[in-house]
Amino acid sequence: MIVCVAVVGHQNNPLYIQSFTEADDALKLHHIVHCSLDVVDERVNNPKKSGPTLNETFLGLLYPTENYKVYGYLTNTKVKFILVTTDLDVRDADVRNFFRRFHAAYVDAVSNPFHVPDKKITSRTFAERVSNIVKSFGLSSAG
Repeated sequence: MIVCVAVVGHQNNPLYIQSFTEADDALKLHHIVHCSLDVVDERVNNPKKSGPTLNETFLGLLYPTENYKVYGYLTNTKVKFILVTTDLDVRDADVRNFFRRFHAAYVDAVSNPFHVPDKKITSRTFAERVSNIVKSFGLSSAG
C-alpha cells in the first residue's frame, strides 16, 4: 500500500507531498521523504557506485526502513518523485509503471499556463489524478 508520494523541485524544495494515512504519520512521512533526498543526490552524483546509469530516470529502491520502502524517480529537469510504500514485496515493474503515470500527471499539471514554475502544485485535478493512480497501484499489486 502506498502511504506517501512527493514531488520535490530541483533545489530540493517540496512541490507536492500527499500522505494516504492518518494525520499522526504525516510528519514521519515528510521526514522520510526529506531523508531520501540525500540518497537521490548520492546516486546522481556517484553513478559508478549505484546500478542505474545517468540516462535511467527510475532510481529504484532508495532505502528500506523497518516499516517502509522508499523508491525514487528523477526527471530530466532534476525534479524528484518519491514513493513510500508499506509493501515489502513490490515488483520494480509496478513501481516503474506508477512513476510513468505519476510523471504524466505532473507534466499535465505544470503545463497549465497558470502554474508558476518551482511553486507548490495546488491543482485539485492533479491531486485527484494522483489519488486515482495510487488506488490503481494498490489494486494491481494485490492481484
